[in-house]
Amino acid sequence: MAFDIDILIVYSENDNQQTSDTGNGWVTDFKRFLEMMLTQVLGDKPNVMLKSEHDTITAANLKKVAILIPLLSESFMSSGECLDIVEDFHKISAGGEAQRLFKVLKSPLSIEEQPAKLKDLIGYDLYFISPESGEVEDYKDFFGPDAEKNYWMKMVDLAYDIHESLIILKQTSGTKDIKSIYARRTIYLAETGHDLSVQRNIIKRDLQRHGYKVLPDHTLPKEVGNLKKEVAKDLKNCTLSIHLIGSSYGEIPDGADRSVVDLQNQIATERSAEVKDKSAFSRLIWISPNLQNASEKQLSFIENIKRDLASAEGAEILQTPLEDFKNIVREELIDVGIDKKLSTSDSSDNGKASIYILHDKIDEKETKAIKDAVKDAGYKVLTPSFEGELLELRQHHITNLRDLDAAIIYQGKVNDQWVRMKLLDLLKAPGFGRRKPVKGKVIISSKDKSMDLSAYKNHDITVIGGDSKTALESLKSFLKDLN
Repeated sequence: MAFDIDILIVYSENDNQQTSDTGNGWVTDFKRFLEMMLTQVLGDKPNVMLKSEHDTITAANLKKVAILIPLLSESFMSSGECLDIVEDFHKISAGGEAQRLFKVLKSPLSIEEQPAKLKDLIGYDLYFISPESGEVEDYKDFFGPDAEKNYWMKMVDLAYDIHESLIILKQTSGTKDIKSIYARRTIYLAETGHDLSVQRNIIKRDLQRHGYKVLPDHTLPKEVGNLKKEVAKDLKNCTLSIHLIGSSYGEIPDGADRSVVDLQNQIATERSAEVKDKSAFSRLIWISPNLQNASEKQLSFIENIKRDLASAEGAEILQTPLEDFKNIVREELIDVGIDKKLSTSDSSDNGKASIYILHDKIDEKETKAIKDAVKDAGYKVLTPSFEGELLELRQHHITNLRDLDAAIIYQGKVNDQWVRMKLLDLLKAPGFGRRKPVKGKVIISSKDKSMDLSAYKNHDITVIGGDSKTALESLKSFLKDLN
């Protein structure tokens, strides 16, 4: 069905009184800002209309509306006309693939106070609570630091979520020039404790910018049985789950003794165990390096994760700075499309295991003795490529990451940051479809001072230093132990 109105914003007239420095009412500013953000995301200006309880629109007119945004407040809840619009639109839009109702909260309302048809939807809170008085206030300065931290982050979330729904609606209406949304990977981005909710949103927006569908796309049920069913159902539609573990243990659902964060990890573990092809579903788990404020229960939960993952395939745990983890996620998203295009290469060479020697072009001559030692020990040598287009070089690197049995990182003239990024590539290799564990990871460094590897202490990384002769002898010992 073709729609005449892309977005209809339903509001109470009382909520559009002039309050901001812009000279407009709150709702008018909201419409203007949403239009601006959606134009950037969609590439075209959407048709956005306002409707207060005093404007007339019939159920027949609502059939021509793609997305409805009710602006919830106490005034909205006391308006029978506004509530009727929500009820009528829900009847029209229920049952489709795309979410067509998006609830925005102009002021705080508990779940119990909200319309029944909206209770399960994710809410976009656009109100401001003054830290001085504790009172709810309208933003008077939309470009001040408070608005930048809260209002605009939620607006970005809303814009990307609406963009997602509009793509699906255009597909189902027969539009030919939209790339199929179902051909891409769907990713489960687990709900977090309160301390990481902002960071989760940032990662979610990165995922959506790269064209990924992100689940869960609804509020998880409060009762443990229903929550488990919803999470398991979502995970079956995903090829990757991402879990962020911080200091907060998280909210415990009704009838449970474990938190939502804990339960999601448990269900993802079960999903991974039942999938025979480990490239069909993998897990990426980030644990904060700073856990000084974590409770005993949270620390016990984290230790259990580390213990369980020690023997798990298709899973990787990282306890690195969060920015490093975000870089891993970004690269994983971009590179996965490339990985799908690659033909599966044979990792054996007459039965030989493969060792990937990662080095920079500037250190190529210095690695000759290392390559010779690896060959003499009976291994196939995988090396980086330095000639060709950037995309081809990255494809070659990903193929090696997927096929290696062990890896050697050589640090000659390169800095610690270069080594750190190569290490992160190795740690995220399960995301590229590896079907076997990495047998060993070695760093050979000619630097006088070794880099700090405390963040990687759980990953069995061997460091070899000293002069070239000593390093070579240590490498031969390592290669012998691999067998």
